Amino acid sequence: MPDTAKDPLDRAMGALVGGALGDALGMPTQLLSPARIAELYGHVEDFIAPFANHPVSKGLAAGTITDDTEQALLLGRILVESGDRFDHKRWVNALLDWERAVKARGSYDLLGPSTKRAIDAINSGVPEEEAGRSGDTNGAAMRIAPVGIMMPLEPLGAFVDKVAETCRATHNTSIAIASAAAVAAAVSRGVAGGGWRDASASAVAAARRGATLGHWVTGGDIAARIVWAQDIVRGKAIRDAIRLITDLVGTGVASQESVPAAFAVLEVARGDAWKAAVISANLGGDTDTIGAIAAGMAGACTGFSRLPQQHIARLKGIDMSEVRALAADLVTARVAKSASGKDAAA
Repeated sequence: MPDTAKDPLDRAMGALVGGALGDALGMPTQLLSPARIAELYGHVEDFIAPFANHPVSKGLAAGTITDDTEQALLLGRILVESGDRFDHKRWVNALLDWERAVKARGSYDLLGPSTKRAIDAINSGVPEEEAGRSGDTNGAAMRIAPVGIMMPLEPLGAFVDKVAETCRATHNTSIAIASAAAVAAAVSRGVAGGGWRDASASAVAAARRGATLGHWVTGGDIAARIVWAQDIVRGKAIRDAIRLITDLVGTGVASQESVPAAFAVLEVARGDAWKAAVISANLGGDTDTIGAIAAGMAGACTGFSRLPQQHIARLKGIDMSEVRALAADLVTARVAKSASGKDAAA
């Protein structure tokens, strides 16, 4: 029987579907404290429905994805449609259309603060290249996996430039670009066949380069915080690690909290996507986004075939045939870019 987990398409599917698992598992616990999560749900280990008066997730069924997965799939489709040059106008229009659909569903509160501000600014006539100049939260990082699938990691400059290009309209800041570059690099390394430790090393290098781009904003250095966050949880028991991540790293929407937290989760889970999703769901704070990032990176490093199929079958709000088609298109683009790079080098 062939080892499909070595196949780039299987790794690409692992990134997208792993992210969906982490997103859906964290949906009912987002914005809650660890103590409140324990009081309401105990230790979360499976999909559950949010409590009746949840501030943003009320009414959603257990296993439902949120904006993290929806925006990742949307960005992936725009990347495919854009070709070599990212189509900012198409992306902005897609976000605006998506925003209208989200509002029609009554779920506008699921949009992140930077994306909300940028969309409101664009609606008010601010040029898209300026709308994202204050976007420093984790929205770019949460949806960046398709860039990691599509782009070979080398040359690193071109890779990070593509990440920055997709961040411009909503998260055009040094800290958001560094965060998104780290996550995308981990995914790209995974799709290329790397393990989670290799992915973490690639993430740090990409974050350092990403920090030189966009509008500078204050905040802890993303590369340094990823290394530190993984160091403090290495070898710790899961409950001890959860406390360290919550108390020291932070689990809020700020990029310098949630992105290093996701890498700490990856470390504690040792690259297991479902375990990463479970750990994230119990952290408190921005659990769905941390889960989407951590489990997506883990999925890229193991492949779809090694994800828990029984849980995938229970996901809601996601069309797996569309995900597979998108993953195939992104991998096709990746292969073409790799071939053109080799031709240029020759």
